[in-house]
Amino acid sequence: MKRLTPLVLLTTALATGCGAGDLDAFLGCRSDSECDSNEVCFIDGCGDPGRNIVVEVVPNPRGGLHAQDFRVTELRSQQNIELYGSSTLTGQVRVEGLSSNSAYSSPITLRMTGESLLIPGLVRRHESTLVPNDGHYTLPVGVGRYNVTLFANDSELPPLSGTREVQPGHEVMMDFTLPVSSELVRLSGKVVRSDGKPVDVELEVQAQDEELRPLSQRVMVTRETGEFTLALPPAAAERPTVLLQVVPTSPQALVPQKQFSVNPRQGVVEPLSMGDHGEPVRLRSRVLDREGQPVAHATVSLQGKVGGGGQFRSQKVLTDETGAFELLTLPNETGSAMMLSVLPPPGSSASFTVRYVQVPRISVVQSADVVCGERVMVRGELKKPSGSQPAAGVTIVAEPLEEASSGWPRLTASFEAPRTTNEEGRFELAMDPGRYRLDFIPAEDLPRVSRILTVPPPDASLAEPSLELSTFTLSKGRSVTGQVSFNGSNMVPPSAPYASIRFFRVVDVEGKPSALLLSQTLTDQNGAYSTTVPAR
Repeated sequence: MKRLTPLVLLTTALATGCGAGDLDAFLGCRSDSECDSNEVCFIDGCGDPGRNIVVEVVPNPRGGLHAQDFRVTELRSQQNIELYGSSTLTGQVRVEGLSSNSAYSSPITLRMTGESLLIPGLVRRHESTLVPNDGHYTLPVGVGRYNVTLFANDSELPPLSGTREVQPGHEVMMDFTLPVSSELVRLSGKVVRSDGKPVDVELEVQAQDEELRPLSQRVMVTRETGEFTLALPPAAAERPTVLLQVVPTSPQALVPQKQFSVNPRQGVVEPLSMGDHGEPVRLRSRVLDREGQPVAHATVSLQGKVGGGGQFRSQKVLTDETGAFELLTLPNETGSAMMLSVLPPPGSSASFTVRYVQVPRISVVQSADVVCGERVMVRGELKKPSGSQPAAGVTIVAEPLEEASSGWPRLTASFEAPRTTNEEGRFELAMDPGRYRLDFIPAEDLPRVSRILTVPPPDASLAEPSLELSTFTLSKGRSVTGQVSFNGSNMVPPSAPYASIRFFRVVDVEGKPSALLLSQTLTDQNGAYSTTVPAR
C-alpha cells in the first residue's frame, strides 16, 4: 500500500519554540520500519523498491553510442540489460528553389537541447559542427525529446529550428530547407555611442522574436564604422516588430547590452544608440559576517540599468582573505540603483546577501561594508538500517531544486557538506534559503538515501538560525548484478565495456514527475556490473 505522506523533512522548532515532540507532525516516513513489509521509505513516502525503476546506460559517447533509457517493471537481483545500436538524427540540408540539385554542402552546426523521455528533469544536450555530404548529414545522439537548431556556416543564412523525439536505436529524419539568398529580409544599420561615433569594442547583433528566439544569426558589428547587416527568413517581414539585441562579445567590455524594437518592413531607420552610459567606475568594498569577521572567497557581482537604457552585468570577482573586493562597473541610471550580489563559499556560515548600491559618475566608489546574515545551520542524525547504531562516514550532497521565495537566488550547483557524519552519525550543513534534495551517500555497502529539504528565510532576530531534522535511518541494500550487451550480433564487441549505468526511481513528488537517483556504477571490461540498491 502506498502511503500519501507530506514531504517536509524539517521543523523550525528552534525558531518557533516547538518542542522535539512536535517533529513527527512534519515528517513523511523516517525509516523503513514505518512502511509495510515489502516497502522502503523513499523521498515520496513508502514504496515498492523493485518498481518505478528506469535505468540509464551511456555505452560509448566517443564511439557514437550515447544515452539509452530502459523502464524496468520488476528489478531483479540479476538484471541484464540489452542495448540498441546508435540512435541518430539524420536528414538533408537543401537550399530552396536553386535547382533540382540544391544540396547544401557547406559546414553547419546542429545544436540540440532536450531531456530524457523516461527520466524527468534529466537534461540532454548535443552540439556538433559537420559538413553535409551532398546535403546529407548524420549525427549520433542520446535518446530524448529535443529542440533542434541548425546554424549554417554562412552567417547570412538565418537559423532553422524544429523538434524531434529520438527512440533507442532509431534513425530519426529531420530535413532543413534554407531560404534562397534573394528572398531573405535584410536589416542594415549602425550601432553608435551617444555622440554618434562607433563603439570602440567588439559587438554582436541578433534579431529575435518576442519570445527571444533567434530570427537571425549573431553577426559582428564592424568596429570601425558601427555598421551591420542581418539576414532574416522571409516570414519575418510579416511581423510588426522584431527585437535587435546588441551585446558585447567580451565579458570584460565595459559596455551595456541593449535591446531595440524595429519594424522589419521599414528597416533600421535611425542608428542604434547605446546611450550615455558613462565611464567605468571602480567599486570597492568589504564583505563581513555578522561578527564583523571577513568573508574570504565570496563571489561578488553587480548588475542593473545604466544610463541610456541598457543593462550591465559586471564580471564576477572573489573577495580576498580580508573580505575586500574591487570590481569594474558602469554608473547606474539616474533614479535607480545597482544590485550587488554576494554569495559566500560553501561551508561558510555567512549567507547569500543582496544590497542595492548607488554608483555615481566618479572614477572610484568606496562603498560601505556588506554585512552578510547567517546561513541556516541544518543539523541531523543518521542511523544504520538496524536503527540502533549511528551511521558514520556518510557523505551529504545538497542539490538545489528551486529558490525559497522572491528575492532569493536559485543556486545552480550542488555542494557537499564540509565533513561526513561523525562517529555519532551527526552532521551539520550551513545552507541558504531554498528547496533542496539532500543525498546521503554511505561509505560502506549501503544504498544512497535522499530527502527533500526546504530551508526558509531565517528569522533575523535569531543569533544562530537553525533547523533540527528528525533522526532517520538508512535503508538496507541488496546487490544487483548483470551484463550489458547489445541487442543483435552486428556490434563489435557485443558487450558494452566501461559503460556508465544509473538506476533511477521515477515517481510523482508533490504532483510533479521526478527522478530519484538510486545508484550509479560502471561496467567492467567485459560489460559486467554490480551495484547496490535499496531493499527491505
